[in-house]
Amino acid sequence: MKELLRKITSLFLALLVFFSTVSFTINNHYCGDYLMDSSWFVKADSCNMAIEADASSSSCETIIKKSCCTDEVIHIEGQDELKISFDQLTFDQHLFIASFYQFYINLFEGLEENIIPFKEYSPPPLLADIQVLHQTFLI
Repeated sequence: MKELLRKITSLFLALLVFFSTVSFTINNHYCGDYLMDSSWFVKADSCNMAIEADASSSSCETIIKKSCCTDEVIHIEGQDELKISFDQLTFDQHLFIASFYQFYINLFEGLEENIIPFKEYSPPPLLADIQVLHQTFLI
């Protein structure tokens, strides 16, 4: 059971490192307000509804219309550096690390000997055994 839990944890951590460092791009092609195509890593296919200028019309009277199609590109950048250098830490972060380290080191240190503070004191003198006199016993 312990071995299985260790394997699952190590697999999870490996996938976490992998997905945090991968960069990818999502391309979406819209015609009007409708999503026509979506693709990862490559350019999305167009819907072939681009408006072309008529060759038969005269060059002076060419009307340029705005296309109803739009392309959206979402680029998600992964992490390049996995090792954080300690040169870039602020003073507060250094202070936190130093205090945490000092606390953690002293957490597991035991006392050298068992100290009993009342070892040198004797109990008070017993004049009469009150439980026997009143015959009240805890059961």
